[in-house]
Amino acid sequence: MNQTERPTTRFRRLLNDPKLLLIPGGFSPLAARMVEAAGLHSFFLAGSQTSAYLYALPDVGIMGREEMLAATRRMTAASNVCVFADADTGFGNALNVYEATKAYVRAGAAGLHIEDQESPKRSGTTSGRRCISVSEAVGKYRAAIAARDELDPDFVVCARCDLIGAEGGSFEAAVERCIAYVEEAHVDLIWLNNVHSIDEMAIAAARIPGPVMPTYGGPQPGPTLQQLEDMGVAAAIFPAMTSSLGLQATWDLLNDLAERGQAALDERRVPQSEGKWGRVRFDTFVNPGHERVKEIEALFLTDAQKRDYDSTFGFSAPPST
Repeated sequence: MNQTERPTTRFRRLLNDPKLLLIPGGFSPLAARMVEAAGLHSFFLAGSQTSAYLYALPDVGIMGREEMLAATRRMTAASNVCVFADADTGFGNALNVYEATKAYVRAGAAGLHIEDQESPKRSGTTSGRRCISVSEAVGKYRAAIAARDELDPDFVVCARCDLIGAEGGSFEAAVERCIAYVEEAHVDLIWLNNVHSIDEMAIAAARIPGPVMPTYGGPQPGPTLQQLEDMGVAAAIFPAMTSSLGLQATWDLLNDLAERGQAALDERRVPQSEGKWGRVRFDTFVNPGHERVKEIEALFLTDAQKRDYDSTFGFSAPPST
C-alpha cells in the first residue's frame, strides 16, 4: 500500500480498477487494523453495526451525525485503510447532506454512502422501507458532490439505492434511479441494494454508467467473487463481516460455557493455536502501542515519573504469527 497516497485518492483508484475491491465491514477500529494487516485495502463503517454493538439498538436512524462522525474519526486514527463510512440518509435534506459531507471529509473518511430512503430510515435489508422521489434524491447527491468538491475532489460519494423491495419498488425502477444518480448528480459509485438474481446483477452492472456495487438479496447460492469481477462490478461489500462472525462465536461459547463449564473453554484453546494464520488476540494489534508508550515515557518523563516495567508483574502477550 502506498502510504503517501491519500485515502480518498486510493479509494477512488481501487474502485475504478478492473480488479474487484473487497470491502469488509463492521464497527471496530481494531477490526479495521486487522483488515489492514490481512492485506485488504478498505473497510466499511456500518451504521447498523455501530448502532447494534455500541447501543444494542436497531438500524432505524436513531443515531445521529455526530455519533457516526466520532466513530469515523476513531477508525481513521487507528489504521491506514480506506474508510468507507455510512451516512444513512444524510441526516436530513440537501442542506444537511451538504454539511454532513464536509464533516466526513474532515473526519478522514475516504468516502461515504447516502441512502435514498425516507427519514427515519430502516435497515436496507429489512421491511418497511420507503424511498424519496428521484428529484429529491438527485438534489441531495448533488449537494454532497458540491460539498466534497470544496474540500477534496477525490472523496468518493456513493448513492445507495434501496428501492428494490421498498414500497412501490422494482428492479427496473431502481436501475433507472441509479442511472439518474450518475448522469444527473454525477455520483462516483452506485450501491444497488437487494438485487434478487445474479442475472439482474449483471444487467445492473452493464446498464449503470459508472462504478457499481450491487448487493445480492436472492436465494442462495449467490454470485461468486469471480462472477462479480467478470460482470465488471467495482466492489463487493460485506457490511457486517467482522462483527457477525464474532457474534456467533460469542453466542456459541456462552451457551457452551453455561452447559459444560470449563470444558468449553479448554476445547477452544486448541483451534486458536492451530489455525493456518496462528492465534490472534487483541494484543497482536494493540501491543505495538504499548512499546510506543514506553518510548515516549523514556523521552519525556522525569526519573521519578518513570514506571518500573522490569520488576513489576504483568502477563506477556503470545508471540505474533
